[in-house]
Amino acid sequence: MVQRLDAASVRPTEQTALLIKSREANEQRDTHVSVAEVSPEGTLTGNRANGSVTKPRTEDEESQGQGEVEEGIGRSQVARIISVLLIGIFVAHADGSILLATHPIIASEFNDLENSSWLITSFGLAGAATQTLYGKLSDIYGRKTLVIIAYAIFVVGCAIVGMGQTMWQVILGRVISGAGASGMAGLVSILITDLLPVREVAQWRAYVNLVATLGRSIGGPLGGWLVDVIGWRWSFFGQVPPIILAIILVTVYLPNSPTPDAESDTESIPVDDTSTSQKSKFSRIDFKGATLFALTVLTLLLPIELGGVKLPWSHPLIFSLFALSAALLFLFIAVEKKQKEPILPLEIFHRRDAVFSFAILGLQIAAQLGLMFSVPLYFQITARASNTAAGAHLVPAVFGNALGGLISGLLIKKSGRYKTLIILAVTLSSSSYLLLMLRWHGNTSIWESLYIFPSGLGTGTAQSALFVSLQAAIPDPARLLAPAISFMYLSSTVAVTVGLPLSNAVMQTVLRRSLRARLAALGMGVNEVRRIIENTLSDVDFVDRVTGKVREAVVGSYVDGLWWSHSVSFLFSITAFVLSLFIRQRPLDGPRA
Repeated sequence: MVQRLDAASVRPTEQTALLIKSREANEQRDTHVSVAEVSPEGTLTGNRANGSVTKPRTEDEESQGQGEVEEGIGRSQVARIISVLLIGIFVAHADGSILLATHPIIASEFNDLENSSWLITSFGLAGAATQTLYGKLSDIYGRKTLVIIAYAIFVVGCAIVGMGQTMWQVILGRVISGAGASGMAGLVSILITDLLPVREVAQWRAYVNLVATLGRSIGGPLGGWLVDVIGWRWSFFGQVPPIILAIILVTVYLPNSPTPDAESDTESIPVDDTSTSQKSKFSRIDFKGATLFALTVLTLLLPIELGGVKLPWSHPLIFSLFALSAALLFLFIAVEKKQKEPILPLEIFHRRDAVFSFAILGLQIAAQLGLMFSVPLYFQITARASNTAAGAHLVPAVFGNALGGLISGLLIKKSGRYKTLIILAVTLSSSSYLLLMLRWHGNTSIWESLYIFPSGLGTGTAQSALFVSLQAAIPDPARLLAPAISFMYLSSTVAVTVGLPLSNAVMQTVLRRSLRARLAALGMGVNEVRRIIENTLSDVDFVDRVTGKVREAVVGSYVDGLWWSHSVSFLFSITAFVLSLFIRQRPLDGPRA
């Protein structure tokens, strides 16, 4: 809708649209155009989902399909805003790999190596429990406010980890850091959809994935170096200054973002009645739904983390937690149906393409996590590679991730088509896991080690294309897109939590069974077989302490177990392929159906 306003009287507030026409353009037309307003009949329509103003297109313009950034904000300003946000992305992902490199050292300082995995698990669980909150809260309080809050929470968590004097104080710090990091990642993607036309979203998302990959790649070596030079605490204290810098830059450069119901919130409230306005916002938060959803996620993921590690899968607590998670899910759905503004609108799941986008991304992430777990172990066992050399074999997959995201972003921007890319992506990934099953049997050449490249390329392509697929599927972006994006990030977190333990459990089960059969065939007694199996499962270097037929049995059993681990990844990926066939290609430039 186009409204006549005195341009001088318009003051930007937290209710102001994120992208707004420049004053010079407004004065020329004597109009004020806000992307928060949509007019199906006017010559200018605002789309709050991607922050673009859609003009009537000629046939030639439509065929070119090039989206436009809002007139009031140039591409250089978009680049500057997103660059500021990439600081948080880099630090958040570097933090994860730093922790992977240092968690045994941290736990050992407190004589609690047995619980070192909780330094990683607590971070992931906190992120999963809070992920969907950020989307809805940013709709209510504005993107900028929530970005700053997420950064501040992360800083507090890092400081607590660095100052922790007991293991559980450090774990508390990781919980707080995880709650902040989930917002740092998800809100960037939401902001990209606010700032850019949908065709350009995948390209800029690819840059985000590239920076995230760089952070993961640098974090591990950096954390190890800091441990050797000045101690592990500084690997967390060192994250505080860049995030504080990011907070300052966000405050300066990020425009105030809109809330979906800005007009309805302020029509009946005096402009100077700030306290009333804040109370109105606070009353819109769905505390019941948020609490129930967080408990549902925690009771689902916790037994997956505990099963087979802290507790046997047959333990009653494991079954009880799964049953409680199912009950909480039903209760959550019942409560959300009655909420005026649910924390996770259930209409999202009425859209088949949205559900398939969540599922395909989760399956792809779970499949690649299984590969990232199995590849270094394979070369450690079969080629006796060092830890560094074994980890280097993952480089083709990591490079493929970055390249796939960049290529898919460019292709979607040019053609507006994403379904073909999704199908191609899952096909590439499936072929990669199939090649590993067919060819990796213990003697792998340097060229055959590149079979993991299609997996990385496919996953990187899928991440960008599925993000666009989700955005195209949401019918009411102003209300549903932010929580939908948050849930997409949650699906990735759940996939990480499920994929890695499942691949490990399958590998160890087959390894144990295969080794028992091979050793029995060599005529060994029950006690000797049990001892060798226990040593094999507890120490990857045990293969160096055995020789002859026993060594061949150990190596062969590992290869058998890893074959089945690859088959789990293949099953995930081929399921994603089937689902991708049912994704609908929607126009990215027209109205949403």
